[in-house]
Amino acid sequence: MKKPTILAIDDQLINLKLLGKLMSQEFELITAVSGFEGLQLLKNGAFPDLILLDVMMPELDGFRVLEILRKSPVWNDIPVILLTSLDSEHDEELGFACGANDFVSKPFKPAVLLARVRNHLQAKRARDLLRLNSNVLSEEVLRESAENRAIQKACIHALAHLAEFRDENTGGHLMRTQHYVRILCELLVDNDLYSEVLVPDYVDWLVLSAPLHDIGKVGIPDAILQKPGPLTVEERRIMQTHSARGREAIERAETDIGQPLTFLAVAKDIAKWHHERWDGSGYPDHLKGEEIPLSARIMAIADVFDAMTTRRIYKTAISAQDAKRYICGASGHYFDPALAEVFESGFQRFDLVLSGFL
Repeated sequence: MKKPTILAIDDQLINLKLLGKLMSQEFELITAVSGFEGLQLLKNGAFPDLILLDVMMPELDGFRVLEILRKSPVWNDIPVILLTSLDSEHDEELGFACGANDFVSKPFKPAVLLARVRNHLQAKRARDLLRLNSNVLSEEVLRESAENRAIQKACIHALAHLAEFRDENTGGHLMRTQHYVRILCELLVDNDLYSEVLVPDYVDWLVLSAPLHDIGKVGIPDAILQKPGPLTVEERRIMQTHSARGREAIERAETDIGQPLTFLAVAKDIAKWHHERWDGSGYPDHLKGEEIPLSARIMAIADVFDAMTTRRIYKTAISAQDAKRYICGASGHYFDPALAEVFESGFQRFDLVLSGFL
């Protein structure tokens, strides 16, 4: 096993010889007779496990050498024991302030110095091992985090595609509404609205979850879902169950796994409540105002704008301008007034997204 390397820096040769005799059994000793020579050895590639540094040296004393070491990204972690005949409390405090790991007064007791050296080498090995484990763990966590995020995205897309298979118009609708949700979030943050909620992670999950807002339509009969004309009162009642069915479907998926999934929390809210209205006239729970989760209020505008501006089996499309007038006119009735206002201010971005998909 390789011996640990000690660099001894002292301007007195007799002290270096004494250290060499003391250390040779356990350690590989390299020496320097000045601060400049010691730093030059380090610059030339020497990398000791510990440094024994005399304080009282001409030209470049030990305190100054220590300051240089601690400012170096390469050498700042090497343990340094100061050796000095100075024994005032001020000198000891100055040594520790400069970054010394220990302070041993001359003349030193050989057994005491050896014990100090062994202790600091053992502490450094422990720090190095901890740092190595931490780096490995960090890399593993980052890799697992990226893998988990990819799996979560895949789960959401797989669920969303279930609704897409039932409705040929759904695919484009899901993609566009994701863009609209992102734009609304950015506009709100830019205007310092709901910024305490719309932190980056939340926005990412909201955008990612947007395609699940109509997942409950999987449970709606084709005769209703694909009906080319207006729905009857009973058919409309059945159609409106898709919001509650959507949340239930996601909850059943969590039950199968055996625990609620944080990344699906937003999805459950938008699935169930994106048809609620600001004035309480929506469904399924007739929530009112800020009783409606912010995610669902954002989804409501994105969903309505896209539904109005694209052709469906049961209706023709209206212009983006007409849809804007409808949404802004329903501010405070169907939609959160703050959301309707930022929608109007950023309308051009919605129009560009719509034009890009048509």
